[in-house]
Amino acid sequence: MTHGFARFNKEPFKAAVAEVKASLPETPLERNERLHGELEAACNKFEIQTGQIDWLSFSTRLYRDGQCIGLVGCNAQGLWYARRAQLGCNQFAPTAEIAVASLGVRLTVAA
Repeated sequence: MTHGFARFNKEPFKAAVAEVKASLPETPLERNERLHGELEAACNKFEIQTGQIDWLSFSTRLYRDGQCIGLVGCNAQGLWYARRAQLGCNQFAPTAEIAVASLGVRLTVAA
C-alpha cells in the first residue's frame, strides 16, 4: 500500500494486520486445503471426479464417466451443500461425503 494509513503509519499497520491474522482460526489457504482434502476423499470413495474448483466460494461440479451429476461446495458457515441442477435447491450436510451422497451417487461395488 502506498496511500492512506499504511503509508504514514507502517509499524502500527503491520501490528494491526498481525493481530488480526493471529485471531483467525485458519487462513483461507488452510481452509481451502482442508476442504479440498475432505472433498477429494469423498470423491475417491464414490469414484467421481471434480471439475475446476472455484477457490473463492469453494464449489465445483462433480462428474462420473464424463457426465455432470451435480454441484457441491462449502459455505462460509462450514456447511457442505449439494444440488443436482444449476438452479436447484441446495441440500446441506455436515460432511462432504454426505453432501455427495445426497446427489443420489452410490458407491460402486468392485467385482
